[in-house]
Amino acid sequence: MNLRMAVRSQNMNIWVGSETGILKGVNLAKKQALNFCQISCLSRDQEVCALCWSDPTETEVLVASLDGTVKTFSAEKDLFTESRRCGDATQGRFTGLAMVKDSLVTCVETGVLRVWGPETSGTDESAKHTLEISAGKSVCRMRQNPAKCHVVATGGRENGLKIWDLEKPDQPIFTAKNLRNDWLDLRQPEWVRDLAFIPDSDKVVTCTGHHQVRIYDPSSPQRRPVLEVKYGEYPLTALSVSAGGNTVVVGNTQGHIAMLDLRKKGLVRGCLKGLAGGVRSIQCHPSLPVVASCGLDRFLRVHSLDDRSLLHKVYLKSRLNCLLLSSRDIEQRHSTRETEIEEVKDEGGEDDEVWGAMEEVQEEEEGRRRKRRRKEVVAEEKEEEKKKKKTTKRKKK
Repeated sequence: MNLRMAVRSQNMNIWVGSETGILKGVNLAKKQALNFCQISCLSRDQEVCALCWSDPTETEVLVASLDGTVKTFSAEKDLFTESRRCGDATQGRFTGLAMVKDSLVTCVETGVLRVWGPETSGTDESAKHTLEISAGKSVCRMRQNPAKCHVVATGGRENGLKIWDLEKPDQPIFTAKNLRNDWLDLRQPEWVRDLAFIPDSDKVVTCTGHHQVRIYDPSSPQRRPVLEVKYGEYPLTALSVSAGGNTVVVGNTQGHIAMLDLRKKGLVRGCLKGLAGGVRSIQCHPSLPVVASCGLDRFLRVHSLDDRSLLHKVYLKSRLNCLLLSSRDIEQRHSTRETEIEEVKDEGGEDDEVWGAMEEVQEEEEGRRRKRRRKEVVAEEKEEEKKKKKTTKRKKK
């Protein structure tokens, strides 16, 4: 094992999963971005679908792949130490990953939610999982309650929010009710794309493919949303709640990210700029006022929740699916300028070769040149007009 690489992997602030199956680590303080994988064994079947921590000390990362395997990456040893089969590609991609004590919790698109014991081994899939729950069809997301690890929530297309207690799995402890019919007496469609538990409460916030943000309160007798707001006109794809629980950050398919204030009935506090593609994942830091996002434009960005400025930005060469933010303090050695992080090494692949061969455009410098040129042209036009006026006056005299 390369000791230097192991030390680097321990100091990573953000872990990112890509469509090419590569686990990427980013150190914001040292401006480093590294790939952790075997390039020769990469395939589209290993696309990273979900990430989570294996332990509270955050020394191991669980990586769920499209082919149904869940691999364990050790930051201390700088290698993948374990790989186990938790399904197959026919059951759909992973929509959620979590740890409950020593057991692994997985959920796939077909709605199969399973709990895998720590003693799982072998190839017989039926002998490995200790619990199986049917959460309904077309599940888009499964999330764990950070305050109650045995409680998870699921939701999807025409599959409303459900909250499950894994210690009492016979039926959900909360099932959301759809909104009343519209003014034409037509049923309103449901499409939960992402969800999160609000800290220090039992409430759950969801975002939908119909650009709606909804809040549910299981402690109240009302099963319909206690609050609903709409943002934009495009499907919302990801959300995250700030550490204080007062702000929810949502992103859509057009690369728009907005901050909604939950204390003021979902009023838009502001937007985070700079994205150029659909948002795949958003995560707020558990203690700092920063939020990380990634998506189809292949950039990882870190914004400030206080002034909405872009703090860090890194180009990772692949379309990004998910991210995992460390709870450690991020050293922010910057002022108002954004910190550019060095690019990762070439991963191979046709798309990456094309992107790597393209010349980098200096947008700021080009913008300054255009402004100077416009000013020069305007000044020349004014001089010409003055000369014409003088000549006309002379002719009249």
